Amino acid sequence: MNKKPIVFVLMTALCWAIIACGGGGQKAASTEAASDVNAATNASPSDYDPKRGEGKFNESNVILGALDNTMASKGEAISATKCTSCHKLTEERLVGPGWKGVTTRNTPYWILNFISNPDPMIEKDPKIQAQLELCLVRMPNQGLSDTDAREILEFMRKNDGTK
Repeated sequence: MNKKPIVFVLMTALCWAIIACGGGGQKAASTEAASDVNAATNASPSDYDPKRGEGKFNESNVILGALDNTMASKGEAISATKCTSCHKLTEERLVGPGWKGVTTRNTPYWILNFISNPDPMIEKDPKIQAQLELCLVRMPNQGLSDTDAREILEFMRKNDGTK
């Protein structure tokens, strides 16, 4: 029996799985974004604010109004490619936790900081560390732009019933 076709199919499936989880198509970081990442990574754990998270988003630069359905639609499309292979829109856990209620449990800037730059928060945030113990898989950095992250947040708000 020739095993080459089986090996080829398995390797192809592995490549697609890596791409689906964010391994391909990442955008290059700007100098400003790189300095934000370095500043976030170098902050001490005692400076960590669990309501804000670690990153450039805070209550002064994230102001939400009524649900923006256009942004939510764009966020849904982005999440279909970058998020739904690991997250369900219900409370049910897939690889990562379900998204239902995420916008009621966390501040908008915490969500934006986490989805745009998860690594520093995984190291410092007690909620994320507890989830990591359940899920056993770290959330990968998907290379989201600020706009992508904001659109995903708007989709999360729509999923949670925000009007």
